[in-house]
Amino acid sequence: MPIRDAHAGDWERIWPFWRQIVAAGETYAWDRDTGEAAARELWTGPGRRVFVTEDGDGTVVASASLKANYGGPAADVANAAFMVDPAHGGHGHGRALAEHVLAAARADGFRAMVFNAVVETNPALRLWTSLGFTVVGTVPDAFDHPRHGRVGLHVMHRTL
Repeated sequence: MPIRDAHAGDWERIWPFWRQIVAAGETYAWDRDTGEAAARELWTGPGRRVFVTEDGDGTVVASASLKANYGGPAADVANAAFMVDPAHGGHGHGRALAEHVLAAARADGFRAMVFNAVVETNPALRLWTSLGFTVVGTVPDAFDHPRHGRVGLHVMHRTL
């Protein structure tokens, strides 16, 4: 599955599944009603490196946004966000994209990666732990999940 750096024209192909995932309110601590301009800034704004995964016919089926999590003397700790179009889930796109982004972050000089808010009911938790991330803390009852009620948000870390 081809994975590449995104170009400006990819946003219109990312936005439909970005909107669907965030509106569902199950995996991201972003406003469920985030408009397109704000979403684009969150995903592709300054200091971010964006990747896309395509299927065999060139359809964008997943995307990741990589950035420094902190600044100054901690700027070598990365943060990334990942989304797989729900219509294309279960085919390994998330794992392939995650492995690619981890390698890119390492090549870009990052020494670690942190996820600040992994919803504890997120199925991707299995992927992150299988890739070597560990939960370093949990903020209890921090996320109002539409099906599970109040659940925790994990902070996860991995050395690159």
